Amino acid sequence: MNYKTFFKIATVLWIIWGLVHMFAGIMTIYFITSGNISGAVGGIADAVDPNTLQMDYPTASGAIIGQHGFNLLWVGTVTLICAFYIWKGNKNAIFLAAIAGGLTDLGYFIFLDLGGFVHFVPGTVMTLVSSAAIVLSFVAHFKTKISTDSSS
Repeated sequence: MNYKTFFKIATVLWIIWGLVHMFAGIMTIYFITSGNISGAVGGIADAVDPNTLQMDYPTASGAIIGQHGFNLLWVGTVTLICAFYIWKGNKNAIFLAAIAGGLTDLGYFIFLDLGGFVHFVPGTVMTLVSSAAIVLSFVAHFKTKISTDSSS
């Protein structure tokens, strides 16, 4: 079996994941900088009734959510960059994307999915996308390494 195809599929998945998270980060930062904290919260916790989010948020809440937007932006950028190296099977890029993207989505799953604050699309789908990218790239890396080691 040609496991290099797994690297290519993982690359496409990480590109999608990275772009979606960069967009989410930019939108979150936009809402915060325009003073619309409830819009930022509603964009993240999309299963929550928007009417319950209309309130006077403390300024510190906006700063915390703005930091979350910044984190979404940088983690999306890191995984997007890693994706291009994963195409060639770069071990460091595989592990960096898995750590950055995987742990980001683990936190999302624990606090938002299990909390019931989000709809299935897009957030939960992105968790499945990152999980598939991690599994595919790890399988390809270890299978390619094993076949390379055994041929020496």
